[in-house]
Amino acid sequence: MRYQFTLSRPLLRALLASAAIAAGMTLAGCGSGTPVTSGRHMQPLSERMLARLKSKNMEKESPILLRIFKEEAELEVWKQDDSGRFALLRTYPICRWSGELGPKIKTGDRQAPEGFYTITPGLMNPNSTQYLAINTGFPNAYDRANGRTGAFLMIHGGCSSSGCYAMTDEQIAEIYALARESFSGGQASFQLQAYPFRMTPANMARHRDSPHMAFWKMIKEGYDHFEVTRLEPKVDVCEKRYIFDAESPDRFSPAERCPAYKVPEDIAVAVREKQRRDEIESVELINRGIPTVPVATARDESDVPGGREVAARSRRGDPHRLGHHPGPCQSARGQRRRLTPWSGRRWLPADMATWPLLRLRDLASENGADNTGERNHR
Repeated sequence: MRYQFTLSRPLLRALLASAAIAAGMTLAGCGSGTPVTSGRHMQPLSERMLARLKSKNMEKESPILLRIFKEEAELEVWKQDDSGRFALLRTYPICRWSGELGPKIKTGDRQAPEGFYTITPGLMNPNSTQYLAINTGFPNAYDRANGRTGAFLMIHGGCSSSGCYAMTDEQIAEIYALARESFSGGQASFQLQAYPFRMTPANMARHRDSPHMAFWKMIKEGYDHFEVTRLEPKVDVCEKRYIFDAESPDRFSPAERCPAYKVPEDIAVAVREKQRRDEIESVELINRGIPTVPVATARDESDVPGGREVAARSRRGDPHRLGHHPGPCQSARGQRRRLTPWSGRRWLPADMATWPLLRLRDLASENGADNTGERNHR
């Protein structure tokens, strides 16, 4: 008697997402080590989160999008609801980020990145020494075109970091699980938008003296596209600058001249109108004397808004101490961190453990093979 084994589509997607994450671990070339044994990367979503999703008409497998705001020290998780557009699911306070407001420029500047990043399953790290971690994928095409250097910049647990975005273990577990469920639902990658602050007219006026203002005005355009559409903006790079929702029959090359392109008229009109209103409001605020803020902020991780309070609640014997700066994304003991190989048999049934991992090189991001592991990035 012969039996035929078939997989349902949801199960197949879950297996492929698991395989893709495993592929990222393998492609990173992290050397030998012990397999993941904690299982923390497979923690289910809480009943409270499932209820929240249901109340917002969101499926747990629907696409996800993250936004980070440094000055407010907040990370937002957005998910697609039954309208097909993104809606805010939850806002998390960020424990730690270091450096100043502004983009990361070079290795060793201790800056957390700003800009638009694509997170694939290969950038998910289930074996982080900081509980769990998601690699931002820095440097992206824009960063490389502009000669920016650095690597292994994470969103991770542990509530302490220098150069990364640190959350509590409980927070990163939930964020990681939400991303995992979206991958299992078929989302090939999700977008991370990292900003210096909420790009409001008041904040743009307050920071008008910053040397980073030209860069911020450029990424505000992507912020505005998302604000008016509630859809993930398509991001391209040409002439060493970001371009959003551009349609062109020609290829975009990060460092070369932009090809002829157009933005869908409804989006272009809505964005122009928003920018016009924002500019008028900013000018009015400046004319009324809104003060500017210091250019350098949060130079020390203990100066992050709310950081002391969160760290005090979350330390639980953590060797990190306020004001201590180990190397970027490095533990307080100064040890280098790396991923260890993952055993596919932990997630796949025994008779499927030898399945090919389906175009592993394509499933990893453009930086996955280089940036998935966590190492000291000086």
